[in-house]
Amino acid sequence: MYNIDLSFWERVSLTHEELKQTEEKCNRIYHDLILDKYPCNCFHEEETTNASKEVKKRVVEAYCAGLIGWHFCEISEDLDVDLTKGDQILIQLEDGGVELAEVLETDSIVEFRQLKLGCTDQKMPVFLRKLTNDDKSQLDRNNYDETRAKPIFFEKIKKYDLLMKLVGIHYQFDRKKLYFFYTSDGRVDFRELAKDLAGEFKTRIELRQMGVRDEAKKIGGIGTCGREYCCSSFITNFKRISTNIAAEQNLSANLSKLSGPCGKLKCCLSFELEEHN
Repeated sequence: MYNIDLSFWERVSLTHEELKQTEEKCNRIYHDLILDKYPCNCFHEEETTNASKEVKKRVVEAYCAGLIGWHFCEISEDLDVDLTKGDQILIQLEDGGVELAEVLETDSIVEFRQLKLGCTDQKMPVFLRKLTNDDKSQLDRNNYDETRAKPIFFEKIKKYDLLMKLVGIHYQFDRKKLYFFYTSDGRVDFRELAKDLAGEFKTRIELRQMGVRDEAKKIGGIGTCGREYCCSSFITNFKRISTNIAAEQNLSANLSKLSGPCGKLKCCLSFELEEHN
């Protein structure tokens, strides 16, 4: 976890703006402490290796509501642009498609995370530009059409008698693809459905089946602890959680108390175990 979350202070002792400023200040200090405690070769020019040279690219960490989700994004060296956390940007994917993303982290903490995750040599989406007023109009159109697509999807799955639960709809920013995310108890033959939807929306259709944990991550919500779901706030990949983890912590054997809204064992059961190790 690379950020301090002070959202529980909102409406208690700080206004939204005061909370935002305090959180940014605390995270700057926290990031400096991380970088000071765990020095990496990428922060020392004279010790730079071939692997760490890749990290010297201008890189930000971002999140996209589409298929790629959380990712690193490369900024061309010839672009004079200053990005900060929360900026909305357009990125180009490896297949040439364009997506909207939000900047999560910048500067040295991103380089540190790349090294820790072993992502220094991965192919990354490329930054195109910050969101313009024309882009915002396009985004509004996409959001409207996503809302319009929902009842049409329900009508189509009823037509083909398919057991599918819709989780979300996402238009690629350049409208070259329209994604439908769904859950189902088994495999679904959606070939005819995809053809029908493609004819309706005049674009490429992709139907993506999700697991119940991915569904909870995408929808979001408040857990029994009173905080936002860990999976939707900071967890980027799921780990296997077993009852043995609960047993090692002498927790209740009542699975209903140990299960999250997705029906699976809570992700937070592994936190104490990882800290102990």
